[in-house]
Amino acid sequence: MRKLLSTLKKAVPQRHPLRLAWHHAKTFLAALINGFPARKLTIIAVTGTDGKTTTVGMTAHILVSAGIKTGALSTAFMQIKKKTEWNATQKTSPSPFLIQKFLRKLVARGCTHAVLEASSHGLVQGRLKYTWPSVAAVTNTTPEHLDYHGSMDQYRKDKGILFSLLRDDGTKVLNRDDGSYDLYDTLPPKKTLTTSLRQDADFGIAEVVETPNGVRGMLSCRERSTLLPLQLGILGSFNLENALCAVACARAVGVSVDQAAKALQSFSGVPGRLEKIDEGQEFSVYVDFTVTPAAYEKTLTTLRATLQPSRRLLVLTGSCGDRMREKRPLVGRICSKLADVVVVTNEDPYTEDPRKIIDEVWAGIDQSACKARMIFDRREAMRFLFATAEPGDAVILCAKGSDTTMMTAEGQIPWDERAIAREVLRQIQL
Repeated sequence: MRKLLSTLKKAVPQRHPLRLAWHHAKTFLAALINGFPARKLTIIAVTGTDGKTTTVGMTAHILVSAGIKTGALSTAFMQIKKKTEWNATQKTSPSPFLIQKFLRKLVARGCTHAVLEASSHGLVQGRLKYTWPSVAAVTNTTPEHLDYHGSMDQYRKDKGILFSLLRDDGTKVLNRDDGSYDLYDTLPPKKTLTTSLRQDADFGIAEVVETPNGVRGMLSCRERSTLLPLQLGILGSFNLENALCAVACARAVGVSVDQAAKALQSFSGVPGRLEKIDEGQEFSVYVDFTVTPAAYEKTLTTLRATLQPSRRLLVLTGSCGDRMREKRPLVGRICSKLADVVVVTNEDPYTEDPRKIIDEVWAGIDQSACKARMIFDRREAMRFLFATAEPGDAVILCAKGSDTTMMTAEGQIPWDERAIAREVLRQIQL
């Protein structure tokens, strides 16, 4: 029976009306079985290409710090009040049965608010229906999953489905610096909060300063006549964009800007997002869920800025199978432009030949601009980078983040990038 269902799934195109009707029917059934729990919750939903997980984490952190009983569901974690556990599905918008069951659990535990991460696939397939968000936010939109959506215009339209789920009195949170702004600004509801690092907006940042330990700036808000210090203990000016989105989401549900800014000072990041791995080595090691070309550009530029002029940036890269092949050489090109040492390795091949994926990433690498290697075994690739790194250098292991498995043609196999990185670091220091 399972084999028959698998065959039928492959025979019906991903976006065929029959297939989408099946997905939407499952969502209704999931909500019905669990008693439509979202009716008893204030939901904040966050979508976008990059930064969703961090923004969900920041928003939940602000709400909990404000004394609001909150839960959160993201790619990397599931949170109920102050207790967090890993999201074993590794999916941004998992099965609607899991989503609705999670919301029911939040209600049972006395939560009043929930922050949900929403994927473009999940929105098209209706997995977020019957959550009725009070706030819907978009971090940014850059090319990703175009094999599924077909074009950037369609990708943005599919992300925009989130706004159709909003309650009648709901609030949109939009990034004025993103190419999606003009489209989303025309969509109902009319109540909108805007963020920007460069333009006039409801929430903005000035006087940005990056340090080896974090980033800070002065937060501007239309409802305040004075600027407010905003300091993050995590790297990357791009995280100020995420912070602005989180502050706007929190403000939309009644948390003051002062409370939000103060809460973010103690935000320590989310698992696998520029997470530092320290086993006493003389160089920095980071694990990050970097997968899109735009994310590679931002993340590698951020780490490069933390280094002394004579120090090097070493990168472990690859690409996911069964999706958007055209981005692979772009990732290779960005890595060779911004890093000194680049190793291309196996990532999540799914049903594709992993060596072919590696070759396609390798095709974009400018070998005259960096020292580059292909090492198929990911553990051995880590070992090579750690052995090559010198005091003061920085190594970043891209793509796996907080995942605990690797997707292969044979199914999911155990792979905890952070634990393996620690193990290899300990071994090379013996």
